[in-house]
Parts: sequence; C-alpha cells; structure tokens
Amino acid sequence: MATGTATKLKEDEIIALLQQRDRRAISVLYDQYSVALHGVIFNIVQSQETAEDLLQETFVKIWLNFSTYDAQKGRLYTWMLNIARNLAIDKTRSSKFAINKKIQNIDKSVNAIDSEHEVVFETDHIGLRQVVEQLRPEQKELIDLVYFYGFTQAEAAEKLGVPLGTVKTRIRSAMGELRKIFTN
Repeated sequence: MATGTATKLKEDEIIALLQQRDRRAISVLYDQYSVALHGVIFNIVQSQETAEDLLQETFVKIWLNFSTYDAQKGRLYTWMLNIARNLAIDKTRSSKFAINKKIQNIDKSVNAIDSEHEVVFETDHIGLRQVVEQLRPEQKELIDLVYFYGFTQAEAAEKLGVPLGTVKTRIRSAMGELRKIFTN
C-alpha cells in the first residue's frame, strides 16, 4: 500500500475540499489516513486481500456519503474510522466470509499436515465426493458444511436457518444413507 507525496492538510482544509467535491480531497485523505484505516480493518478481518478491498470500499463510501458527515458530532477521522470499522464488521458477519475463512483455515491445516507428513488427502481421489453427491440435497448440503467446511452443527443450523434438532436428524439420516452406500 503506497502512499503518495501529497501535502499534509489540516482536517478543516480537507473538509472544505470534500464539501466542494474537489477530487484532490480523496487523494489527500488516502495519503493521510489510509495506513491507520487499513490497520483497523486488518485487525478485524485478518486478511490482507480483504482489508485492501475494504479500504478501497471505505474511501468510495466516504466520497459518496460525505454529505452525511456532521462536524458537530465529531472529527472527520472518527467518522471515517466508523465507516471502515462498520464495513469490516459487516464483512466478517457475512456468510460468504465465514465460509471462506473456514475453508482457508482447513486448507492451512491440511497443507501443514501434508507438508509435515507428505500425505496427500484429496476427497475426489477416494470417491467420497461422488458418494456424497448421491444424498438428497438437504443432506448433501449439511455433510458439505459440517465435514468438508468444518462447520459445527450449531453453525450449520444458523447458516441454513433451521433448528439444531433438524440438522442433527438430517446428519444422522445422511450418515445412515452413507453406511448403506458403503456396505453395498
């Protein structure tokens, strides 16, 4: 993340540029605040790539929503910090982020085991994925979440919006189906 060589401006000068919709304001904002905002975002999402994307989204949102900034309620930096923080928190609460985080954690664990023991475990090679594909869609979805993506049963229930008891019943039923497939 490179910063430019723009002149440092005082907060009230930056606010004046933003009120005039002067495009130089966003460059000055980035030069003066990007490192601090990136740090806050990264501490929340724990991913360099995601933090960089969210930093860009933060500056776009600042530019597009500057009319909502009220100097009476606080400093410009505090307002921008809240935008960055809220975007990062919203990102961590998204189901796609949670799934990607779990997949990355599993990949890291598997890669660590593979490199340590030189063992390669690929579910497609042993035909497990093909077997799971034979299950009913609601069973397959749960097996994928719990066994391939590392969700707990409670997390799967929350993600799918179904009661925990339903998840447990479907998994038990799916395991029974898998037993039948493997014993035939």
